Amino acid sequence: MGAVSDREENGLQLGNELESWFNSRAFTDKKTVTPWGAPILWYGTYDPKERDEFYKRRNTVIGMTVFAVARYIDRFLKDFLETAEKHFMRGQRVIYYVLVDDVSRVPWVEMSPGRTMTVIRVPKYPRWQDISMMRMHHLSQLIQERVRSEVTYLFCFDVDLLFIGSFGPETLGDLVGQLQAGLYPARVKDYTYERRPESAAYIAPGRGDYYYHAALFGGRPDHVYNLTRACLAGVMKDKASGIEAVWHEESHLNRYFLEHKPTKVLSPEYCWDRTSRSYIKYPRVKWIPEEYSSVREN
Repeated sequence: MGAVSDREENGLQLGNELESWFNSRAFTDKKTVTPWGAPILWYGTYDPKERDEFYKRRNTVIGMTVFAVARYIDRFLKDFLETAEKHFMRGQRVIYYVLVDDVSRVPWVEMSPGRTMTVIRVPKYPRWQDISMMRMHHLSQLIQERVRSEVTYLFCFDVDLLFIGSFGPETLGDLVGQLQAGLYPARVKDYTYERRPESAAYIAPGRGDYYYHAALFGGRPDHVYNLTRACLAGVMKDKASGIEAVWHEESHLNRYFLEHKPTKVLSPEYCWDRTSRSYIKYPRVKWIPEEYSSVREN
């Protein structure tokens, strides 16, 4: 796959000054740069046409994984894929990796030129908590076996999402995290990190940068692989100790991002919970968690 230099990719220079593609001064009422110099993407901080052309010139292939099992297949998968075709990386080469426990129920969705879908079967699990946590196992396995040789970048999505605005290549980076809309712009002390020291996901009071949403993360395949393996190791360590982190794999993801800072951070615009928020001007993805009771089997 076409290589992009770290300087081009992350948009960073020495001194943590952002390159010309990113306007860190676009807003004064919200943060656009992390303390470690990574861009926080809001609509208006970049030129989408310039980003599209930048990655097209480099023969970029973008992978997307989506994990849908049990009732989630029928309730969410078709809408997720159809809206992704309208808004996700339009004009770019895309491979969808759809992980399901019943291949026969995967809906047919018409793909645009240069975009393909691969369906992978995964086992059934008795509890939604196990489904949620074992996602990291299946993602790491898939990356190791095929994704890392097929795509330049990879995004991993929950299926209970709808694309409602452009989700473009401005989001591509070595390691990409998403700010959880429900906890932005809360203070660190109010983040719902795992606070029990016996958990591998533990984050001590007073520590932390942001609260990240596990519904959406991405980066270069090797970086995403490292993230999923670390989260899986934390889940299995907790399981051996007879505990589960408060927000399951999301707690472990937040611990990972504390120690391995994202090179690009997506604002709450990129995964919005539909609560009225004045700072969200251009939502990209709608998160629909209110239907959990109808799809979770325990």
